Amino acid sequence: MAIIPTIRCSQIKASVEFYTKVLDFHRGDDDDLIDPAHVVLRRAGDVIFLSSHAGDGPFGTHVTVMTEDIEALFAKFLAQGLVLPKRDSALHRGPIEQSWGTREFAVDDPDGNSLYFVQEPR
Repeated sequence: MAIIPTIRCSQIKASVEFYTKVLDFHRGDDDDLIDPAHVVLRRAGDVIFLSSHAGDGPFGTHVTVMTEDIEALFAKFLAQGLVLPKRDSALHRGPIEQSWGTREFAVDDPDGNSLYFVQEPR
């Protein structure tokens, strides 16, 4: 069984560009990116859906992405154009050690959806 989150976006083309160019997701098709649209993205064997259809969930979704080598991943995202938000959030400025033992950082997409990249203790 797989549980696949659908992330709502207002402009499918801008969202696909962010997820593929900055966050290393890949598209499985070459369909035109005309709103409203539904797109399947993959990264490291996992799948997410992006949708600009009105009924496909609210903006402001929170998705957790489990990962390895969180420091290298954050550095890679910065090199690929990740812009750090101008807000007081240590989690959005780089990996931090959480009191429950994980290392995490958060990224906001163009529509304010948050992806939390999490590395479990070794």
